[in-house]
Amino acid sequence: MFDLPVYLARIDLPEAPAPDVAGLATVQRAHRLAIPFENLDVRLGRGVAVDSASVFDKLVRRRRGGYCFEQNRLLGDALTALGFEARPLLARVWLGMTEPQPLTHALTLVTIDGEDWIADAGFGGSFAPVMPLADGAETEAPDGTRHRLERNEEFGWMLLREGVPATTVASGIGPGWQPQYSFDLRQVYENDIGMGNLWASVAPESRFTQITIASIVLPLGFATLVDRTYRRISSEGETSGEITDPRVYRIRMSLMFGIDLSEEEVAALGLF
Repeated sequence: MFDLPVYLARIDLPEAPAPDVAGLATVQRAHRLAIPFENLDVRLGRGVAVDSASVFDKLVRRRRGGYCFEQNRLLGDALTALGFEARPLLARVWLGMTEPQPLTHALTLVTIDGEDWIADAGFGGSFAPVMPLADGAETEAPDGTRHRLERNEEFGWMLLREGVPATTVASGIGPGWQPQYSFDLRQVYENDIGMGNLWASVAPESRFTQITIASIVLPLGFATLVDRTYRRISSEGETSGEITDPRVYRIRMSLMFGIDLSEEEVAALGLF
């Protein structure tokens, strides 16, 4: 059973929103403001469980963060408990890539009054507010980044973004509209999610096994900590810097992302 009151307290919502478009937008935004994206368990060799009970325990009860398979599992479970019709989709990430990638990103399809909407609580490099599943639909995030949905002949749908202000991609992305990820509407099964999660968490080619990531949506922006590089961006500007002291890293991780790491855990990340 999904403990809805405990989840709502975790994302700082005083009451359950109605199962309509405004309610969907409210839940996704509150979720992203409260629960950070992070891949620390991958980097610490602990593995990532994506069943509902494990995700709820980690992200809600233990107040940790997680990556897309965890975040959208939790969001989907919460939406179902709130009375929404929701199911998972799988996507290929294109940001910073030139060749088709495995299906290693999860998002959520929500149907409201017969109309499909896209919700995503788990993309580490940006935040796209909820969007209607319509060719040409656009939305703008608090940091000024814009997103657009387009039909794609080969891959079904493509989510594009204008600008790459706070991403886990280091370089090599130009200005203008850039593909973020593609997806289609086929039914996704538990084994599909399990396979995508396994590849993302253990494959040497996965960016999650290569770099340490934390990010969170801010009321007027977006903040990331990628390895030792911290960036905070909004529509008004950007601040960034490199962390050279593991003590500062622990403080930054705690104060900005709400994640308390021990000295031993920071040492095990191998960043210093």
